[in-house]
Amino acid sequence: MRSILSIAAASLCALTLATAAGAMPMFGVSDDRGKYDDDGGAWFFSELQAAGLGANKMTVNWDPADPLVIKEQPFLDRSVPEAAKLGVHLSFGIHIGKARAITDDPENLEKFTQWLRILAATYPDVKEFVIGNEPNLTRFWQPQFNRDGSPASGIAFAKFLAASYDALKEVNEDIVVVGVGLSPRGNDMPKAKSNVSTSPVKFIHDLGIGYRKLDRDKPIMDVFGFHPYPARDRDPLAKGYAWPNAGVANLDRIKQAFWDAFHDTGQPTFEEPGVEQEDPLTFKLDEVGWQVAIPKQSRRAYYGRESVRPTTEKEQAKIYSQLVSKVACDPSVRELLFFGLVDEPNLDRWQAGLVRADRSRRPAWATVRSAVGKGCRGRLPIWDHTESVVGVKVRAKKGRILVEAGEDAAVTVGTASFRLRANKTLAIRASAPARVRFIAAVNPERRTFVYVR
Repeated sequence: MRSILSIAAASLCALTLATAAGAMPMFGVSDDRGKYDDDGGAWFFSELQAAGLGANKMTVNWDPADPLVIKEQPFLDRSVPEAAKLGVHLSFGIHIGKARAITDDPENLEKFTQWLRILAATYPDVKEFVIGNEPNLTRFWQPQFNRDGSPASGIAFAKFLAASYDALKEVNEDIVVVGVGLSPRGNDMPKAKSNVSTSPVKFIHDLGIGYRKLDRDKPIMDVFGFHPYPARDRDPLAKGYAWPNAGVANLDRIKQAFWDAFHDTGQPTFEEPGVEQEDPLTFKLDEVGWQVAIPKQSRRAYYGRESVRPTTEKEQAKIYSQLVSKVACDPSVRELLFFGLVDEPNLDRWQAGLVRADRSRRPAWATVRSAVGKGCRGRLPIWDHTESVVGVKVRAKKGRILVEAGEDAAVTVGTASFRLRANKTLAIRASAPARVRFIAAVNPERRTFVYVR
């Protein structure tokens, strides 16, 4: 009875914490359309609000060839006040221009942070900056790996993010620094023929290594930026990724990866019951979307050829509604931004907006507006870190012990050790009784012991 009461009390406490921290997330889009429109974004921001949304992430590119100039200042000068006039929460998504802009020249980090201070001082009403855009992909950050195949991107990015954090806080302590903007997938293959990339779990692991090398006692981010796109546009919301990648259905995996990398440091981790933190980390899901096929009546507004297998508008509307409802109940999510309010007309690019290229509204426009209006109608999720290896399974069969885990691990049976790949079954020649030890590859402190009889 005592243990049952303890569990009930812990659950009640967790719900209280979640409720206290779980104010309704901000909903919006990541879209530069308003920045470039001739009206300074007047129509764009009005349409955003009409859909029940109130936030917009706007890209600002740093140019290493002209490092102290805000290249698109004329566009920002007219669109930032327009967003403020309508009460839109504006954030800047900071891109570094070239994938090797920071790593190829040791002096460029100082030039970049000087530019960042100028940008923050020029637009004091913008108090949220997303530092980085999918740096686990070769397209946006290089190198991903060193010549010997050891990881490079996450370790280097920690220094970059720390310097950016400090520069922005020097301008205004109230600026919210969103770190990373991580892609949901990577192949962890240094010698891949194309798309050399790092999975999100392993990038976070390396980010933690980089942080600890800095000998730092304060954060490098206030909020964690993540892009939980589906693996395929026809995937349902509930379909996630296999470890070490992650999507909407795998946010707990990201939380665990963050705990593995940063617990007991100056960088806060995600909220969990029984763990006191002044400012727990939260998510900014700042890019997500399902691309859709264009209906016949709107095809005149588009050109080119489709390059993916899109979902239907009906299915997109259902998924977006489900996503808003799910996030509305999650106190660990600060913001959810759909990638694109309005479609790009080139079919080879991005069509996942709530509004078609001809400005007609998709079914998702209405379902998102309705879901945002309803808010949370379900249970608040509760997350606890684990100090065991995830998904361990062990069984004996015909003179062998079959082992499996939901993540990469080292396995020891007797005096023999083996490397176990996530979600793969390894048959070890041994007989019961036996003691099997699992050690998590990304955090050797996490262990599981199983006795086979």
